[in-house]
Amino acid sequence: MILESLELVNYRSYAYCRVVFDRKMNVFLGKNGSGKTNLAEAIHYVSLGRSFRTPDDRALLKKGEQEAFIKAVVVHDGVQKTIEIGFTPQGKKVRLNFKPIQKLSELTNVLNVLVFEPRDVLMFDDAPRVRRQFLDITLSKHQASYLSAITRYEAILKERNALLKNTNVDRQHLDLLTTQLIDASFPIIKARAAYLHDINRVLGKVVGLIKGESFHVKLHYVPYVDLQGDYPRQARLLFEKSLEQDIKRKTTHIGVHREDFVVVYEDQAIASFGSQGENRIVALALKMSPYFLIEDPEKKPILVLDDVLSELDEKTQQRLLLFLEKLQQVFLTTTHYPDSNHTIYTIDNHVITRRPHYGK
Repeated sequence: MILESLELVNYRSYAYCRVVFDRKMNVFLGKNGSGKTNLAEAIHYVSLGRSFRTPDDRALLKKGEQEAFIKAVVVHDGVQKTIEIGFTPQGKKVRLNFKPIQKLSELTNVLNVLVFEPRDVLMFDDAPRVRRQFLDITLSKHQASYLSAITRYEAILKERNALLKNTNVDRQHLDLLTTQLIDASFPIIKARAAYLHDINRVLGKVVGLIKGESFHVKLHYVPYVDLQGDYPRQARLLFEKSLEQDIKRKTTHIGVHREDFVVVYEDQAIASFGSQGENRIVALALKMSPYFLIEDPEKKPILVLDDVLSELDEKTQQRLLLFLEKLQQVFLTTTHYPDSNHTIYTIDNHVITRRPHYGK
């Protein structure tokens, strides 16, 4: 899949712009605050129907405007497709090939985008929900059945939590919902364990290529129940143990919605013992790893790397850029760029100018 062009109307800092992209490396070069990240955000938005910076779509509108528009032209499986997203006071309207879509997940089938942003360097020291969100989003893109499973689980969890908020909890109904929640959890746990196992096959290699040396890095899944035992029985015992606490505090305290994973780097938890530079490199490698789990070249994701070069030394920057050259379409934002052989878009006061590209 390739993003051929992007058109923005009243989006963030842009009253209007249209950009045609290169099929390999695209560099957005400019000072902080010039509008680079707004472009990166818009590219990600057309793949998922939401921003990686804010849950509030109203924040995406240019100040003083009531409506905004994004149009992306994509080549998918050799066929050109058009994604349009309109923001109005009545809500968001999304069209694919000029027809309304039924589910936002349809966008990912056309344009899969992996994004790295500066705050990802804090991923391993952040709350577990941040790591779960990464896992749920990337797994949902990788496996359609996972999205269905997590959607079903969340619906049951919502119903169970609503029941727990009653003054007098119907314990028979609660027991039924607990059984449903346990059943809905199993495919999620299996998928998470298998996916993290697959990530571990490539993560160390990606880190080594960026860092320039080999070392050991691995993700350790922390499920709410032991995967080696009798899952239904163990899960039931844990829920029974947590029952009175759930009723007292009016929420569900255990389950896949509380799970986590830990990154072990050179046999130590990277959150506690890794330097900021090591955290940055491993976080970047982790966000990029799903790219290497997709074998079909037509389905390879697009990479959007926001401010990825900052705080990396010159040699690491060079290794990273050489690595990125071997991939398919990449978008990178930066305030300084050492290689004039790539397609560079200079952004000054939200005006985009494409430099001549001579290639290598």
